[in-house]
Amino acid sequence: MDLHGIDLNLLVAFDALMAERSVTRAGARVGRTQPAMSAALSRLRALLRDELFVRSPSGLQPTPRALDLAEPLSHALRQIQRTLEFTQEFDPAASAATVTIGLSEHPTYVLLPRVVSALRAAAPKLTLRVQGFTARNDAIDLLDAGKIDMAVGVPPTAADRISTRPLFEERFMCILRKDHPAARRPLTLDRFLELSHLLVSPENDRFGHMDAELAKRGLTRRLGLTLPQMYVAPTLVARSDLIATLMQGVIEASGRAHDLRLLPPPIELSPTPFVLCWHRRNDAHPAQRWFRDFIAAQAAPAPSPAPGPRRRGRAPRAGR
Repeated sequence: MDLHGIDLNLLVAFDALMAERSVTRAGARVGRTQPAMSAALSRLRALLRDELFVRSPSGLQPTPRALDLAEPLSHALRQIQRTLEFTQEFDPAASAATVTIGLSEHPTYVLLPRVVSALRAAAPKLTLRVQGFTARNDAIDLLDAGKIDMAVGVPPTAADRISTRPLFEERFMCILRKDHPAARRPLTLDRFLELSHLLVSPENDRFGHMDAELAKRGLTRRLGLTLPQMYVAPTLVARSDLIATLMQGVIEASGRAHDLRLLPPPIELSPTPFVLCWHRRNDAHPAQRWFRDFIAAQAAPAPSPAPGPRRRGRAPRAGR
């Protein structure tokens, strides 16, 4: 007997016939008409090569073959029902699901530690897998291939099948080593252009946000070093005469801010947005929907502490 492609509705009909022993009552039980149930019984008889039910004064009586099938099929249908009901809900505290997230370099440093720490309390059995990527559109390729469930990085090229959710922004600052001669004066555009620059270019295109703004003014800067990794840049600047224009979050997370002079860029630069993106085929997946909200919560800035109550009384005298 070939069960490939069997209609699950036939098994539901069989289970109802076993329970009701009447075609009419079985149809009412599962919301089907009497002719539809009779047709289902005919198909079952042909499929299983057995009469299955015979008429008697007290109603339909199951054959030995039907009795053998009744319990395992009923159990299988209950299991399927429980599985379908389970997939509509997600209990993070009990789930042992695996979620795979794609992360570019910056979210790996600033967001992943918060996520891992918070997961211990929220979803201790959940397994998190991380897939790195560099170019912004790598995220789309990974999502299309089903290799990741979601990604965090700069916005990829717009695509109807990819959904995005803003997470945070990073503004830019210029950095010099603290004892650099240029660090003692305001950073004018002329002084900025006189310096040798370090450019972080993950996609190796030798053209960053600053270069785009300079090009609008017919200007260029002299690049002394170009590299794809951003988190080594503050250390290189602290040990050289180079200047770099980096996201402030990179500077703070590098651990080298105390060795550097931070200065606002001489040209205003728009902040760089970071977004969460996922394939729309996963929109309704309960576990992934929960994890997307969880990621967004970890990316949100910490609330400012509420001001404490003002103390009344005499102020302390100066010099005490």
